[in-house]
Amino acid sequence: MNYIIAVDQSTSATKAILFNERCQLIGRKNVDHQQYYPQPGWVEHDADEIYRNTVKAIHEVMQMLKGQEASCSMAITNQRETVVVWNRMTGKPVYHAIVWQCQRGADICNDLRSRGYTDMIREKSGLLIDPYFAASGVKWILDNVEGAREAADRGELLMGTIDTWLIWKLTGGKQFVTDYTNASRTLLFNIHTLDWDDELLNLFDIPRSMMPKPLPCDANFGETTVEGLFKKPITIAGVLGDSHGALAGQMCFEAGMGKATYGTGSSVMVNIGDEPVLAPEGLVTSVGFAACGKVFYAYEGNIHCTGATIKWMADKLRLIKSPAEIEALALSVPDNGGVYLVPAFAGLGAPWWNSQAKAMICGMTLATEKGHVCRAALEAIAYQVKDLIDLMTRQAGVALKELRVDGGPTKNKLLMQFQADMLNACINRSDVEEASAMGAVVMNLLARGVCGSLEEIAALRTSDNRVLPHMNDDDRQRLYAGWVEAVKNVNK
Repeated sequence: MNYIIAVDQSTSATKAILFNERCQLIGRKNVDHQQYYPQPGWVEHDADEIYRNTVKAIHEVMQMLKGQEASCSMAITNQRETVVVWNRMTGKPVYHAIVWQCQRGADICNDLRSRGYTDMIREKSGLLIDPYFAASGVKWILDNVEGAREAADRGELLMGTIDTWLIWKLTGGKQFVTDYTNASRTLLFNIHTLDWDDELLNLFDIPRSMMPKPLPCDANFGETTVEGLFKKPITIAGVLGDSHGALAGQMCFEAGMGKATYGTGSSVMVNIGDEPVLAPEGLVTSVGFAACGKVFYAYEGNIHCTGATIKWMADKLRLIKSPAEIEALALSVPDNGGVYLVPAFAGLGAPWWNSQAKAMICGMTLATEKGHVCRAALEAIAYQVKDLIDLMTRQAGVALKELRVDGGPTKNKLLMQFQADMLNACINRSDVEEASAMGAVVMNLLARGVCGSLEEIAALRTSDNRVLPHMNDDDRQRLYAGWVEAVKNVNK
């Protein structure tokens, strides 16, 4: 048998997931790593620990084969934006990895905004100036770690997102590479030329000698024995960031196809085709994925509170004992009874953009029951996704063909039906438990020539769990108008 080990290195843990070449999941192992919070708003990881955990997880998942003869290769998907700076001679990080959640680069970003660089950076990188992206973390390390700036100027330091760090370590320092998707989340990569941009590097005062070679997602990234686990080196092929992995893993290979991952918040990404069109205000344009000699771009936006709203209702309001109860209660009433919940617990994101907004439940009367509030909470998730999708498709000039969804809340049939009704489009629920890892596997199959085209890959998708819209236009417009009015009340 031929197997693919998909390494999914996330913010909280490292998973090694074993797939066969029919994209079927065989088994997985998970190893958590420590979170470091040295100051309020600062978040760090130990890059050496992440590498050790990666090796451990791979060793453990291979034991599931119980010694049977197997040919293996590896694919990688990873938490994006988290960045490591290390010494090319010693192989040791000069500082902990700075995590995408870390805000220490805020002053650096504020300075660039105040100096008028917002439009230039956005046009080249597709991104907003924000410490979320990797560049300000690298600059902070070079400016604040003793000797780092001098070592970088001498060409002794390297930088990379977690994919680059793992590949460099796994190949014994022979391969210093990244893929286009991870590169496109650094603020240093020009998404038009598909290379590091000298003007952006100079803005952040980062030497070009620190930068890895960017490659398409379906490239060969090197070979490894995984610290002697394999007698003969195995190929590392197929690399992309985790959200991009979910887009490819959901096989959103055509313009107008999108994916939404429903979790604590929601990540929404729509394939906009082969032209890097500037995203609407507050959203970003990234390389969606690059395969088969083509580059597909994507719009991405994130919603702060989706599943978190349901958890809040259980943990704080105690309207329900657990999130699993909400669907039954929401179905106990025929509609929302005019009740709307605007979950602005962390302000309002796209397209409203009000960081000072506070959450609100409105439209209640003496006839309002617990079920109406539960229904309003579920509907709020669908409205927020509609807000983003409408914004993205209008700007890109594409129609939404299908939204492929994953995550725990997709089990909620009421939510999925309401989502389809609000978008007036097909919702396709994935049965893929590990969508990001599946995307890495897809790229691995293309890289090694097991599959020759995206069409051949798409034929491997087994799930066809479609939810079709059945609401009439008048009801859709009336309900959505109520949401817009509720948001206006929050925005006052």
